[in-house]
Amino acid sequence: MPTSTPLPGANGRRLAGWAGLAIALTAVNLRTAVTGLSPLLETIGDDLGFGTALAGLLGTVPAISFAVFGFGAPFVTRRFGLERTATAALALTAVSLLLRAVSPSPAALVAATVLALAGIGAANVVVVPLVKAWFADRIALWTSLYLLLLQTGQFVAPLLAVPVADAASWRLSVGVWAVPAALAAAVWLVLALKLPPHRAPASTSALEAAPRIARSSTVWGLVGLFAAVALANYGIITWVPAVLTDAGGSEAFGGTMVALYSAWGVLAALAVPQLATRLANPFGVVLVCTALLLAGYVGLIVAPLGATALWMCLLGVGVSTFPLSLTLINRRTRTPQTASAVSGFAQGIGYGLACLGPVGMGLVREATGSWTTPIVLLAVTAVPGVVAGWFACRPRYVEDATGPADAGTGVSAPAPRA
Repeated sequence: MPTSTPLPGANGRRLAGWAGLAIALTAVNLRTAVTGLSPLLETIGDDLGFGTALAGLLGTVPAISFAVFGFGAPFVTRRFGLERTATAALALTAVSLLLRAVSPSPAALVAATVLALAGIGAANVVVVPLVKAWFADRIALWTSLYLLLLQTGQFVAPLLAVPVADAASWRLSVGVWAVPAALAAAVWLVLALKLPPHRAPASTSALEAAPRIARSSTVWGLVGLFAAVALANYGIITWVPAVLTDAGGSEAFGGTMVALYSAWGVLAALAVPQLATRLANPFGVVLVCTALLLAGYVGLIVAPLGATALWMCLLGVGVSTFPLSLTLINRRTRTPQTASAVSGFAQGIGYGLACLGPVGMGLVREATGSWTTPIVLLAVTAVPGVVAGWFACRPRYVEDATGPADAGTGVSAPAPRA
């Protein structure tokens, strides 16, 4: 993998082509293991014998896995490189999804889910610096592309989950996503084998870099912004189907609404990275998204089945701070090395904080017997996201954290246009 610039000549262009294909295939797999499961939790629970508490745990597993394995991914990339790390991550995901599909017990289901999401957690982190390393001159374009494909996988999976389960079984419905994960791993393996053997990996350990990047208020802004949107996203994906079924809707309707919610991410993937690279300070995007998110929460509380499609559209646009966060990781860093460290740091801590969402909402629902309080608490978490967004959106480089650019009112030069 290039440390900061692509390989020259025709061979470099061919390798960049393989890298582009690998990034695209990886993006498709980054959410299917999560959103393809949530509409089937009641069905799987009836079959394997578990209830709301374990369903809430399964909703929290993505955030936990993304936090732990995302934070640790830069350790692996420092030794083996980004491409080889991506190969191993996607291979682990593919094998684990097959194991989840044949799980004979709730414990086996949870274990397989953790392993599958461990691979995705590592892939979440490495794909950001991979875009910067291979396509530094086209960051906005490639960020939009991989987020577009990520959102496509996110909304297609719940849309197909219940129909495939009804036509065949829930095991086929959750296991079929092992196929695209295996294909992505195969392409990464081909690219890794084609790379010149003498080049060292372009990565820095997140923990090793933590004392340096932790001095940056921009990094902590990215952490808070990412945590707020991740908490909202996994709370919505995990529990909106249950909110709607408790209100009288069907499981299929819940899956369709999660798909509608996810579909708006396609528009966000196209628009938000472009805004983030053209606006010196895209804080206005944070404010608009927060207002829409709060309106969606109010709708779910007041009339969950009254205008459900509208509420899901508002929520779907409201979480557009997710592509903004990922774009800013590259925009606020100068090198792939720093982008890798910041990606692991922000996603690791952000997803760690997001763990509170699904399990917390489930526990509060059981304690109160209503979805009103859990949704209100979820809405409250949007407030610190706005504060964090103000720090993340200022046009400052993370590398300038110890200088005046990030220490007071001074402003460094904005990141170069992509």
